[in-house]
Amino acid sequence: MSFFSWAPRKTAAARRADTARHIRAATKAGTPLSPVAIEGRTIARTYWGKAWCDNLERYRDFAYRLERGRSYVRSGSVIDLRIDAGTVHAKVSGSEVYAISIAVDAVPAEHWRALQRDCAGGIGSRVDLLGGKLSDAVMARLCADRTGLFPPPSAIRFTCSCPDYAIMCKHVAAVMYGVGARLDRAPELLFTLRGVAIDDLVAAALSESPVTRPTSSRVLASDGLAAMFGIELAEPAAGRPAAQPRKAKAATSPKPRVEAVRSKQRPPVVKKSVTTSRRLRARAVRKSK
Repeated sequence: MSFFSWAPRKTAAARRADTARHIRAATKAGTPLSPVAIEGRTIARTYWGKAWCDNLERYRDFAYRLERGRSYVRSGSVIDLRIDAGTVHAKVSGSEVYAISIAVDAVPAEHWRALQRDCAGGIGSRVDLLGGKLSDAVMARLCADRTGLFPPPSAIRFTCSCPDYAIMCKHVAAVMYGVGARLDRAPELLFTLRGVAIDDLVAAALSESPVTRPTSSRVLASDGLAAMFGIELAEPAAGRPAAQPRKAKAATSPKPRVEAVRSKQRPPVVKKSVTTSRRLRARAVRKSK
């Protein structure tokens, strides 16, 4: 490239060959690089990587050079990319190797508090958050335009060692897409870049989640215990009915004694006089003579 003209545009195959040569040279010199490797034409495949690229394409400020940036990152021209708190440092192979630095502002404190408040009860764990396995409402809130986790154009500043003085040159655009590809492998770097702690968001969501308290002192049924502790309770043995509560016996009057009943049914005893007994003995004596 001369002062008055640009160097001829390299093909994708030529850029790949240059990338491989630079990586070998850096490794031999003891300064290994962290290149962005894209398989096929799909730059990002996971939720957070795709969301980063979608946010990048949302703003017209970046639209001018995004297409060239996609071509560069797909051909492997981003030979080194490192994400730290509030900064992205990268190297891109073009007509020569260019150094790119991107500064990203932290999430404003009021936006971060609002995110924690609005996501209360909607984040179950760190794994679910990093995997993008949350409800559509929570994910939409985290990805909200200008108030979510992704930076707006006003929160991003670029520098590139190339002679292109555009707001976003193709090398910077390639690095910005490279960030989306890197979030596929390490989505927690989004929180690092924006200067917030992922564990703070998860802890706030769990601490502010509503707790259901029992309204009665009755013992929970078996299905309630199983749902609470996430276990399966054993069913009653087959052929053996479940124990039923005993019913209280009704109070009854005592039965009358048998002896008392029988005594009432006996006929009265007839007492014989002494005179009658003597007459009967005398009559019996006469008959015997």
